[in-house]
Amino acid sequence: MTARIIPSVLGAGLLGLALVTSASSSLAQEATPSVDSPQVEIDALTSLREAREAAETRDQQRLAGLVEDSEALDEALANAQQSLTEQQQRRESLESRQQELQSTLEELNAQRSAQGTDLDGVFSAVVGESGELRDELGRSWLTLGQQDILPPRMDADAILTVRQIEAVADSLMQLTAATADVEVQELPVAGADGVVNQQSVTRVGDVLAFSQGKLLERVGEEGQLAVIEHTPASVSQALDDFAGGSGETVPVDPADGRVLEALGQQPTLWERFQQGGAVGWVIVGLGALGLLIAVIQYLYLARISMTMRRQMANIEELRGDNPLGRVLKRFKALGEGHVPEALEARLDEAMLAEQPRIERGQALVKMIAAVAPLLGLLGTVTGMIVTFQSITVFGTGDPQLMAGGISQALVTTVLGLIVAVPLLFAHTALSSRSRALIGTMEGCASAVLADRLEQDRLAEQGRGVAGKTSHDALA
Repeated sequence: MTARIIPSVLGAGLLGLALVTSASSSLAQEATPSVDSPQVEIDALTSLREAREAAETRDQQRLAGLVEDSEALDEALANAQQSLTEQQQRRESLESRQQELQSTLEELNAQRSAQGTDLDGVFSAVVGESGELRDELGRSWLTLGQQDILPPRMDADAILTVRQIEAVADSLMQLTAATADVEVQELPVAGADGVVNQQSVTRVGDVLAFSQGKLLERVGEEGQLAVIEHTPASVSQALDDFAGGSGETVPVDPADGRVLEALGQQPTLWERFQQGGAVGWVIVGLGALGLLIAVIQYLYLARISMTMRRQMANIEELRGDNPLGRVLKRFKALGEGHVPEALEARLDEAMLAEQPRIERGQALVKMIAAVAPLLGLLGTVTGMIVTFQSITVFGTGDPQLMAGGISQALVTTVLGLIVAVPLLFAHTALSSRSRALIGTMEGCASAVLADRLEQDRLAEQGRGVAGKTSHDALA
């Protein structure tokens, strides 16, 4: 009787499920055309009714088959009851195991409490030391390429064992021994351009690491090795010698990495020059122009000095490759019969014609030397304007936002002074050299003029004596 009732209930449930499924599938399969006329609505209702009747017929046939096959239902029920019995037995076994583990835990806690507070102190010290070591030495050079040297991180709720204490002690011993080791490893290193390549890295204890003569640093959360861009040349040479075996000393950063960080942020001469901006380019351009003019004019004056010395050594043979020779040529080209004032004026005219060539470029060099500091002051003013604009927009909370304007202000001032000071020395040297040449030329020209005037006076006296002798003879 029970076997019959259960199939009937299951059959009724299956019949309801089949009716709902059949109706849903029939509704989903039916297309919904646009209703344009009453005839279309009648056809749609007729089709829906026929589909529902067909689904009910199929469900009745399925339910009848299930009700008639009572043996299959009895077998399924028996299997379900057997599975339920097995799960209940497994639950009882797990509950028994849980009680045993709980009893063991209570016994261990009782033993731990009975041992006093010394074990708690040891456990706390071991847990704290292992955690602090992992946090502090995670980015240390000692763990370079071997993270397993660090002691294991322990859970505060775990039970301390002898093996755990031994593991912490072994890690401490390995770390202590690694501080005196010099190791060479093949590790990925990021260059200044960001490209990562496998390189030979030398680790010197916990002091530093370097590769190819460049100091390294650990960046990012994973401690990626990167090259410090601005490694000094002396430091790089010392590292190369140490790596090659010819050196016994290495540079040490006593400030725990702060010196290396400062070296990495120190700009090069080119980067410093670029901080001057457009005004810095103008100053340097004018300085290069002034220096070029000064060098060319100094070489010209040196050549003139050499040719004038040659001319002074042979004053009788006048040459046209020097100002003195050209002046004397023009002076000797004058005929006789000129009064002394006219000869002196002609000589001055010839020397004035040569003076612009000797003093050529000096005025421009002097002007650039005077303008360069003014341009530096202009760059200082523009840099401070940029700084105050940054303060207006971002405030004074971040000094890096003001660093650009301040750098421009200082760099342009320095560039102006660097350009002005050498050009002032160059202008002084050119002026002294040109004045010396003009003085030499004036001295030689004055001597020639004096000789000419002396000769004219003697000739005039000779003509006077000759005339008097002729007069006496006639008398």
